[in-house]
Amino acid sequence: MLYNLLYPLADEVALFNLFKYLTFRTGGAALTALVVAFVIGPALIRWLRRWQKQGQPIRTDGPESHLLTKKGTPTMGGFLILIALVVATLLWADLRSHYVWIVLLVTLGYGLLGFLDDFLKVSKRNTKGLPGKLKLVGQTAIALIAALWVYSIQHEPLAGALAVPFLKTVLIQLGWFFVPFAVFVIIGASNAVNLTDGLDGLAIVPVMIAAAVFCLISYLVGHAVFSNYLQIHYVAGSGELAVFCGALVGAALGFLWFNAPPAMVFMGDTGSLSLGGALGAISVVIKHELVLAIVGGLFVLETVSVIVQVASFKLTGKRVFRMAPLHHHFEKKGWAEPTVVIRFWIIAGILALVGLSTLKLR
Repeated sequence: MLYNLLYPLADEVALFNLFKYLTFRTGGAALTALVVAFVIGPALIRWLRRWQKQGQPIRTDGPESHLLTKKGTPTMGGFLILIALVVATLLWADLRSHYVWIVLLVTLGYGLLGFLDDFLKVSKRNTKGLPGKLKLVGQTAIALIAALWVYSIQHEPLAGALAVPFLKTVLIQLGWFFVPFAVFVIIGASNAVNLTDGLDGLAIVPVMIAAAVFCLISYLVGHAVFSNYLQIHYVAGSGELAVFCGALVGAALGFLWFNAPPAMVFMGDTGSLSLGGALGAISVVIKHELVLAIVGGLFVLETVSVIVQVASFKLTGKRVFRMAPLHHHFEKKGWAEPTVVIRFWIIAGILALVGLSTLKLR
């Protein structure tokens, strides 16, 4: 909004020329989101506590310590992230960008699904929430709209194509199959973050790390000179997503202030579904879907652990892990919660560096 209102006046007020630069607006978005989160956080948490009273229902089959340490903690803290993220994005992004609106559509759409899931859990006092099939239908419909939108506005040779990390000239032409592939990426990323969100601070820091990586990649992919130098595929207009990613980093950092152990609030599905969906949508736009699997490798590991556990139990009647997702396995082995969280953060940081290396190793 500020860009659209103030940059046209740059000839009269030289200071407004700053709004031309993505780096300036990305920094402004990050700072704005952080400040908004700090300002509204305490009041929002107090309201959630009054409304939910008993807080988020805790799984009775989970680690026994959770029944004591997490009882009464309110959920739906994802509202804090979404408010800060949307306000900062609308203020600092170029609102003429289709890509910004595509990612906002997925983020807010999945946030609504997450809210319905959280609301049912809190109101019915159980951990089931929205039926899985209904949730999947909603995720698919939103992702399908986003995928078709991306496919319709991108041009050859990128439209319907899949870029391969480390290989500078390879583009696999998927054609219309790109649409179901993109839907799979968005839904997969959303549910992977959702599965990871099980301990205080566990999911939000890897999300923040992934957003920071995609902030840089979006900027480079959307810059003709830099993309040519790095020999990565140029996606015109995608640089504007750096502003969204910057806002996401700021909002996540603000939320972490209240979610750090012991958490004052959980993000709930309101946050985890929307943030995962946002990362998936960004990767689809900038043609780095496979890089998302590297940068978000922690989310992949958590998801695979659940798939392996379920498959093993159904086929053999035995469990591979003491409990799934993976972070609960280590809790059951006796690791303290902060130990699990910080070590998983380290893994996320290492994987982010590996993902960044794809920019140069080609």
